[in-house]
Amino acid sequence: MSKHHKVNYFEFPCQNIAKTKAFFSNAFGWEFVDYGPDYCAITGAGLDGGFFTSDKKSLTADGSTLIVLFSDNIETTHQGVIAAGGTIIQEIFEFPGGRRFHFTEPSGNEFAVWTDA
Repeated sequence: MSKHHKVNYFEFPCQNIAKTKAFFSNAFGWEFVDYGPDYCAITGAGLDGGFFTSDKKSLTADGSTLIVLFSDNIETTHQGVIAAGGTIIQEIFEFPGGRRFHFTEPSGNEFAVWTDA
């Protein structure tokens, strides 16, 4: 499959790169490559990306795009997000085709997790 015109990378602002890296490593098993003190690349997330140092954060209430992760077991993932230091901002809810919840990571960026089970 050609990569031409396909989504290839995403980037998020990050108030605390160390805490954000620890959160995603513990909650989802993501890995990181540091490029200086103000940027880290994300690997192992399904789509590569990065976090850059900023006082901003990405929230859908402010019009930001939402990255949605998939889970085979949403309850276990929900508990893992909490255990890793995430904040649940919308509890698990049903929608046509599945269930999902929304959370913020330690730098305040909003993500969601869904399942079709």
